[in-house]
Amino acid sequence: MNEIFKKFRDVGIIPVVVMEHEEQAEKLADVLCDNGLPCAEVTFRTEAAAKVIAAMVKHRPEMLVGAGTVLTTEEVDSAVDAGAKFIVSPGLNPTVVKYCQSRNIPVAPGTQTPSEMEQAISLGLDFVKFFPAEQSGGLNMIRAVVAPYSRLSFMPTGGINPDNVRQYLADDKIVACGGSWMVKQSLLDEGNWKVVAKLVKEAAAIVREVRGESKLVKHLLAS
Repeated sequence: MNEIFKKFRDVGIIPVVVMEHEEQAEKLADVLCDNGLPCAEVTFRTEAAAKVIAAMVKHRPEMLVGAGTVLTTEEVDSAVDAGAKFIVSPGLNPTVVKYCQSRNIPVAPGTQTPSEMEQAISLGLDFVKFFPAEQSGGLNMIRAVVAPYSRLSFMPTGGINPDNVRQYLADDKIVACGGSWMVKQSLLDEGNWKVVAKLVKEAAAIVREVRGESKLVKHLLAS
């Protein structure tokens, strides 16, 4: 597994960010880093995505900042040029995966079915997103496919929340979970940083509860 994705296991919960205004990027980076989740998957669902990534990377270079909802090679270029350290996609597009590999950028495409998981393996991947997780059978589905696809590890995203994230994190095949509840777009649009900080801190506490204290996160927080 790529070194960046190995760090995901220490972070545990990857905040999935949809941000319309790049002016908020530095504040969000501070809130995430200072409250125990020094990572962000900034989705390319808004025109501001690349600028948000660039602002976060510049402001808090110790953060693990990547791009999500990446659908094209052009978006890969935009994300990487902005400073993204990893790429996440909702589905498995071989063209996008191979392009990321050609640029030596870690990529986690979305998978849902055994056929997609086999395709990921054929592309040389050992870490994939499982999306939409809860709607696709959740942890039971992942456990059902572990035997034939034992080389794969997963990042479930979609329907993950404080009520079910513990059981995901406790499973050895789960590297991290993608979640947006602590960085809801409505909270970001309102600039409700007090609530965001509270939710981030609570999410980080869940990771510590399930997986113990992370030396990497402590190091990143101290940077």
